[in-house]
Amino acid sequence: MAKVSMVNRQIKRERLVQKFMKKREELKKISKDSSLSNEERFKARLALAKLPRNSSPTRLHNRCAVTGRPKGYYRKLKMSRIALRELASAGEIPGMIKSSW
Repeated sequence: MAKVSMVNRQIKRERLVQKFMKKREELKKISKDSSLSNEERFKARLALAKLPRNSSPTRLHNRCAVTGRPKGYYRKLKMSRIALRELASAGEIPGMIKSSW
C-alpha cells in the first residue's frame, strides 16, 4: 500500500487539473495565437504562470486504483502488476486465469 498522504495528494492534483482545465486551454490558445500582439500573448503566459502548479496535467502520475502503487501500472486495467496478480489468482477478474506450464 502506498502512503495515504501520497494518494490524497494525487487526488488533490486531479481535482485541480479538472478545475483549471478550461482556463488553462484558453490561455494556451491565446499565447500560441500569432495573430495577436506580443503584449497580449505575454500577458496570457503570465496568467498561465500564476495558475497553481498542480493544475498542470503533466504533474499527474498514474496510480493503482486498488493499492495506490505508482510503479508497475497497467493503463488498461488501472492497477499495478501486483494487485492484478492477486485479483487474478483469486479469480476476481473475469476471463483471466493463472497460467502454468
